Amino acid sequence: MSRIGKKPVPVPSGVQIAINNGTIQIKGPKGALEQRIPAGVAVQHDQADGSIKVTRQSDARHLRALHGLARSLINNMVTGVTDGFSKSLEVIGVGYSAKVQGKELVLAVGFAHTVNMPIPEGLDVAEPKTTSVAMPGIGSVPVTAITISGTDKQKVGQFAADVRAVRPPEPYKGKGIRYKGEEVRRKVGKAMAGVE
Repeated sequence: MSRIGKKPVPVPSGVQIAINNGTIQIKGPKGALEQRIPAGVAVQHDQADGSIKVTRQSDARHLRALHGLARSLINNMVTGVTDGFSKSLEVIGVGYSAKVQGKELVLAVGFAHTVNMPIPEGLDVAEPKTTSVAMPGIGSVPVTAITISGTDKQKVGQFAADVRAVRPPEPYKGKGIRYKGEEVRRKVGKAMAGVE
């Protein structure tokens, strides 16, 4: 039995559950989400104790995997429509910046052009704020904080990964886009290059 799959998903008050034709719809204060239920997995909403229970038809290997996956996806949906998810990124570097223009996130990260990224439907990007941070070996560097939030955990994580991929942090000066709190392994530059 899957340890994750057999745990009931608690449903807070104010959240509505609808299970129809192999899909589950969850509505809450922050929005509504829909997810297809994998074949071989059954989902029941227990009105008595206000929880969602996930069961599987057999102990086949692929169903054991889907059992825990389905329960985790449903739990993320409930969390998403009640509290939401967010990811924070930092743009570090002199001359590097980020701003929101309409439905686009505009990044200036050392290229000859700006990078315009359309913000996916259902996501919200807070207006980036710039502060100054002292970094070892470089001195004071401007850091722009980007916060991406939404109800769908997968969408939030994917967009954050796409933004980071525009200019991943480089290992010498640490310039680039990184997740907040991400450790970047630094390399020592060739300080003695050309010295004989």
